[in-house]
Amino acid sequence: MNRNSANRVILVGHIGNDPELKTFKNDRKFSHFTLASNFSWRDAKGDYQNRTDWHRVVCWGNMADYSQRFAKGQQLYIEGSLRTREWTDNNSVKHYVTEVYADMLTPLGKLKEKDEEGVEAKPDEKTGDDVPF
Repeated sequence: MNRNSANRVILVGHIGNDPELKTFKNDRKFSHFTLASNFSWRDAKGDYQNRTDWHRVVCWGNMADYSQRFAKGQQLYIEGSLRTREWTDNNSVKHYVTEVYADMLTPLGKLKEKDEEGVEAKPDEKTGDDVPF
C-alpha cells in the first residue's frame, strides 16, 4: 500500500438488479450489479430534498460466487476500492466508467436470498417465515 494515498469506498444501499455472474474461459468468475444509495437534505426553503446515486459494483472470484446469494432490493454494506476503465467504441469515441471493486459484502436487514433456480425465495404465506416449519 502506498503511504501517500488511499483508495477505499464504503457504501450502504439497496441492490438495483440481481447480480449477474459470468465465467471466463480460464474459469475466473466475475459478477456485477448496481447499488442505490440515497442522500437527503433540507433546501433553503426548509423542504426535504432527496437524491439517489447509482453505483456499479464488481466482484471477482469467490466474492462473485457469494454475490449470487443476493437479490434485487437487498440492503448491503459494501467495502472496496474505486477503479476507472476506459475504452474506445467503433466510432472512435472514448468512454469511461468508474466501478466499485468489492472486497466485502455484508447483507443488512432481512436476507433476500434466491432459490436454486435463481428466483427470489418467497416467505411462507401461513407463517410469514422463509422456512415452512
